[in-house]
Amino acid sequence: MALFQSLYASLEGQFGALTPLMIIGALGLVLIMAVLPFLLIKPAEPFDKVKMQRMGRDQREARPKADTATLRREEKTDKLQKFASFLEPQNSGELDAARLRMFRAGYQSKNAVRMFHFAQLTLGLGGLALGMIYAFITSMQGEVSMQNMALYVIVPAGIGYYLPQYIVTRNIAARQQQITEGFPDALDLMLVCVEAGQSMDQAINRIAKESRAAFPALADELEIVSQEVKAGKERVQVLKDMAHRVGVGDITSFVTTLVQSATFGTSIAEALRMYSAEMRDKRVMRAEEKANKVPTKMTLGTMVFTLPPMMMILLSPSIVNIMNM
Repeated sequence: MALFQSLYASLEGQFGALTPLMIIGALGLVLIMAVLPFLLIKPAEPFDKVKMQRMGRDQREARPKADTATLRREEKTDKLQKFASFLEPQNSGELDAARLRMFRAGYQSKNAVRMFHFAQLTLGLGGLALGMIYAFITSMQGEVSMQNMALYVIVPAGIGYYLPQYIVTRNIAARQQQITEGFPDALDLMLVCVEAGQSMDQAINRIAKESRAAFPALADELEIVSQEVKAGKERVQVLKDMAHRVGVGDITSFVTTLVQSATFGTSIAEALRMYSAEMRDKRVMRAEEKANKVPTKMTLGTMVFTLPPMMMILLSPSIVNIMNM
C-alpha cells in the first residue's frame, strides 16, 4: 500500500491535478490493448479447414517462382481475413454499401473494406498515442489545463480516424469527375464504331482500349462491362450494374436510353446520335457555368487585394497633409 501511495505521490508531483486523468487513461489503454486480440480473433471456417487440408505441401512447392509476389499478397489477405468479423460490417446491406463506396473510389479488391477499416483503426490509435505522448511532454514542461489536454489527445486521434474517409471521398469525387468529362468523347467514338458496322460489345471493348490513356476510370468501367458480357451475363443487367456502380447521372441516363432502345426495338445508332449531341451540349453548358462563376469567385479576391492598396494610395496624401499641419 505504501508503494502505491509513494508512486501516486511521485506522479502527482509531475502531473499535478491531471494525475487521476492520466492514470485512468493509461488503464483504459491497457485494457483496450488486452481485449483487442480477443476481439480480432475470428473462428476458422469449416470450409477453410478442408481447403487447407487438401492443399498439400507438394502443391505449394510445385508452384512457379514467378508467382512469389502473388502468393505473398494472398498470404497478407488471408491474415487480414482472420479479422473480418471485426473490420467489416456484419449487416449485409451495410457491407454492400461499403463495398460500393470503395468501388466508386477505385479500390476494386475484395478486401478493400477491411483495409479501409484497418487504416481507420491504425491511424486512430496511432494519433491517440501521439497525442498522449505530446500531452505528457507538454505537462512535464509546465502546467496544462484540462481543456488543452483533451484537445491534445482527441484532435490527433480524430484526424487519424477520419483521414481515410476523407481520402476515399476525394477519390470518389475525382473519379466521377473524370468519368463525366470523358463520357461525351466515348459516346462519339461509340457512335462512329456502331455506324461503321461494329456491334455494341465490340464498340465498348474498342472504347475501353482507346480511352485508357486519357480516362482510365471510364476505361475500367467499360472493360468490366465487356468482360461481364463475354462471361454470359445479360447486357441490359450489365449496363444497369454499371450505372449503379458508377453513380453518375449521365451514365444512368445513357443506360436508360439503351435499355429503352433495346426494349422497343429502335435503332441503337439513332439513339446514340441523339444522346451524344445532348452530351456535347451539356459539356458546353458545364463550361459556361464554370465561366460564369469566375467573376463571383474573383469578387472577394478583388476586394481583399485591390481595395486596400487603392484606399492607401488615395488617402496617403491627405494623411500626410494633416500630419504636417
